[in-house]
Amino acid sequence: MKSKGKRGSKTGSIVALCIVLVITIALGVIGVTGLSLPPRGLYKVLPWLPTTNADNWPASLSLGLDLRGGMYVEYSAKAPAGSEASFDELMNGTMSIITERLSDKGFNEVNVQRIGTDGIRVEIPDVQDDTVLDLIGAAAKLEFKDPSGEVFMTGDLVKTASYYYADGDHQIAFTLTDEGSKIFGDMTAASIGKTLSIYLDDELLIAPTVQSAITNGSGVINGLGSAERASTIAAKIQSGALPLELTQQKVDKVSATLGQDAVSSSVRAAIIGILLIMVLLILRYRLNGVVASWALTLYIILLFMFIAVFHIQLTLPGLAGVVLGIGMAVDANVIIFERFNEETRKGRSVKASVRAGFKNAMSAVLDANVTTLIAAIVLLIFGTGSIQGFAKTLLLGVVVSMLSAILITRFLMNRFVNAGATSVSLYTKAAAGKEVEA
Repeated sequence: MKSKGKRGSKTGSIVALCIVLVITIALGVIGVTGLSLPPRGLYKVLPWLPTTNADNWPASLSLGLDLRGGMYVEYSAKAPAGSEASFDELMNGTMSIITERLSDKGFNEVNVQRIGTDGIRVEIPDVQDDTVLDLIGAAAKLEFKDPSGEVFMTGDLVKTASYYYADGDHQIAFTLTDEGSKIFGDMTAASIGKTLSIYLDDELLIAPTVQSAITNGSGVINGLGSAERASTIAAKIQSGALPLELTQQKVDKVSATLGQDAVSSSVRAAIIGILLIMVLLILRYRLNGVVASWALTLYIILLFMFIAVFHIQLTLPGLAGVVLGIGMAVDANVIIFERFNEETRKGRSVKASVRAGFKNAMSAVLDANVTTLIAAIVLLIFGTGSIQGFAKTLLLGVVVSMLSAILITRFLMNRFVNAGATSVSLYTKAAAGKEVEA
């Protein structure tokens, strides 16, 4: 009965290894070529593994400006004189308006982000023409329309608009100029129970229902759902122009050719480096090196799949984060294998060495990865631009590497041992004493 149990365990382990091998190959092929699912290819899985040919770069992996080519501009911002809204509200409104303006003109992949306390960075891929910058600073057209759709007031008659929270509701309080007060008072008195629409650059911003006549030049818009939506809309209503005054500080361009060269050379260098690491692992750790190379292959496939799923934009610093994550994955395996070798030198069996090796290595692996995770989270919270790109890929890479070391490497090592690979010489050159099961 014991012999049958061992044979069953051995057969099951071989089957498990074969299944994981098939899954690895299948994921690798799909990652390179993609997959069309029936009926008639209606459901498609886009390829996600990078290539050295920038022209065939997978569409599911978004490239940053430094790899794709384009232009970026940085502004310093200040609140206009007499503004009563908070600076954060004005900043959010300004960034939102810039994004909408560029998107409306066909620049759908524009990236607008805050830099420090008063800076804005606008990245526009695939663009080299400076005239696109005119869209950013142009005056916006804010219009108030009556229930019939006719324009009765423009944004220059709005004095202030600010978000506040009261009575369990997110609201906007606004005030108008003297001229605006008269026009708005007459219109609301004639439109009680009807809808007035507010448009920004011919796009509907909000359509509140008039509940009472507003004749004193100040009113409230309620029922906006969330603080973010209310504060953003308030900033947009604040002024027909951009809510903040922008001063251009820096403009730079990255040629498409330079970006493509960076992609090709970076991926090529990464492939060469990974292959050399695999060779060294196999030479140093033998069968465990094969296990590490297998786990590393799965790690890379899964890492880029998650990058595609979470829409993380890859930049040169982002690729550095990927490489560092790969290094962390290899480092975890090296720690585990060294602990394994130490156990075999004590005369333990391979099976016992695997168990003890993982147990002894986990504290070191977790300490190294947790400290790196903390650093990545700090960079993600307080960093800007390319620093955040590095932090995102590093954070994802470390999480996946921990799962790879704890789950995949351990699973493969145990399956190889159960499949009959129990000779110490398959794993290390270290001379073993008398084997013990402890």
